[in-house]
Amino acid sequence: MSRFPEIFAKAKTESRCALIPYITAGDPTLTATEEIAVALAHSGADIIELGVPFSDPVADGPVIQAASERALARGTRLADVLAVAARIRQRSDVGLLIFSYYNPILRYGLDAFAREAAAAGCDGVLVTDLVPEEGTPYRVAAHSAGLDTVFLAAPTSPEARLKSIAAASSGFVYAVSRLGVTGARQSVAAGAEDLVGRLRAVTPLPIALGFGLSQAAQVAEVGRFADGAVVGTALVQAIAAAPPGQSAAAAAAFLRGLRNGKEHD
Repeated sequence: MSRFPEIFAKAKTESRCALIPYITAGDPTLTATEEIAVALAHSGADIIELGVPFSDPVADGPVIQAASERALARGTRLADVLAVAARIRQRSDVGLLIFSYYNPILRYGLDAFAREAAAAGCDGVLVTDLVPEEGTPYRVAAHSAGLDTVFLAAPTSPEARLKSIAAASSGFVYAVSRLGVTGARQSVAAGAEDLVGRLRAVTPLPIALGFGLSQAAQVAEVGRFADGAVVGTALVQAIAAAPPGQSAAAAAAFLRGLRNGKEHD
């Protein structure tokens, strides 16, 4: 059973949004990814997005693209990501969301992927380039294995589209704060709160906001109107900049800064 409902409920009772960091599996190494994830969990992460490196990550900006390239150059594949998820689960009850493009999952086999992801202790999956209209086989496989399916909602989505996205989602809905690719920004997009409000009108599911969040003040602002805040690019950048052997410590310090309302910790 997915941990997501309990995670969001707990955050709500604590009058905050769930903190959802994204990391690219295999960057800098798979062993480091395990240590980074455990360190993030100990530092206040509620859900960790475990990114599957992909050769053509069209939704991602240059920082995460580069992380994917480094991980792929080291031979990281979907099976490796599932294996590291299993090792993380042995050490932590943190929520785990596999974040992938569709091609690796399709090539792996929908049923095999869903079965093995669930066995590894993952709670759900977000496929960035899969739309609800084309996702029925994937959703059936995921739900049969007990995995939540999280879909993306964009600021430009009309009401009918938001309804179909919400209907296809379980666990939570991921609201994209701005148009374009992932990447750190200096402010929360002007239309982000409006999008979350429009989603609330069509679904009771928790709503997490991502794309562009990088600072403690932004996380605090998002906490006023959303149920979760996703931070990716700035964290991936902090990991990449860390000295050898220090990536887990750097990730933990970055996340503590977000939780404590400081830019550095």
